[in-house]
Amino acid sequence: MEFNSVEHVQETLEKAEYISSKSIATVVYLAGATNKPILVEGPAGVGKTELSKAVARGLGRELIRMQCYEGLDEAKALYEWEYAKQLLYTQMVKEKIKDVISDAHSLPDAVDRIAEQDDAFFSERFIQYRPLLQAICSEQPVVLLIDEVDKSDPEFEAFLLEILSDYQVTIPEIGTKKAVNIPFVFLTSNDSRDMSDALKRRCIHLYIDYPDRELELKVVKMKTPGIEETLMEQLVDAIRGIRDLDLKKKPCISETLDWAQSLMVLQVKDLSPDIITETLSVICKYRADADRVLENMEKIVQ
Repeated sequence: MEFNSVEHVQETLEKAEYISSKSIATVVYLAGATNKPILVEGPAGVGKTELSKAVARGLGRELIRMQCYEGLDEAKALYEWEYAKQLLYTQMVKEKIKDVISDAHSLPDAVDRIAEQDDAFFSERFIQYRPLLQAICSEQPVVLLIDEVDKSDPEFEAFLLEILSDYQVTIPEIGTKKAVNIPFVFLTSNDSRDMSDALKRRCIHLYIDYPDRELELKVVKMKTPGIEETLMEQLVDAIRGIRDLDLKKKPCISETLDWAQSLMVLQVKDLSPDIITETLSVICKYRADADRVLENMEKIVQ
């Protein structure tokens, strides 16, 4: 399945339980049509990772996820040799190895003869595929999520440029692996550092901000079925009021949904200052932020 229009993207994502704006749907459609990666930036919790999951569900593709972190290198992203397995096979065929070197006249001659058997021990049966190589070699089209790429080192980001440009990788002992199907690629960033201009040039940029009121109401209604209309509007308005405060971490859509579910569990019918105070820990992740909300309660509850 492929997207055939912006409207088709929105419909498909909604069926996959992701409410998107038209601008998000447009970027997804263009990326699919041009085989370009999408670099998704924005605050944590606004749905960047969920977008890639929804695209995978909507297209009926496997999602391959690579979580980035400081110190991530090519070996962990591409492939690793299973040395323990190689050693086990060596032990199992050691009698055969003796036959290979039995009439060798010198140690260098024996080493040369063993070296001629490289293809037996450096073959695909001993490679453990990591996410990038899994995505490139997949027989079926996949969605590749490179999550929180801003946490990786600049050197790894530079390595990604080559992969995302050619969708191929060379394994010295085996040869070049070229993508059977170009994956639908998402890179997410929480803005912990700026991405390079070179990476941005290779991607379609998408910034996902906090949703507007109508979009947030739609998301809450979809993700929290059964919530009463009045309560839903009260909590979304309260969340938007809290976001207007000077907080260390503003509540995102994920906190909105957690709060909605918590209020339903508590069988709350009306959002009062007391209820907000009692459930504030669901929304605020820092004590200073909670104190700031309590100090400005009159601005939040109209």
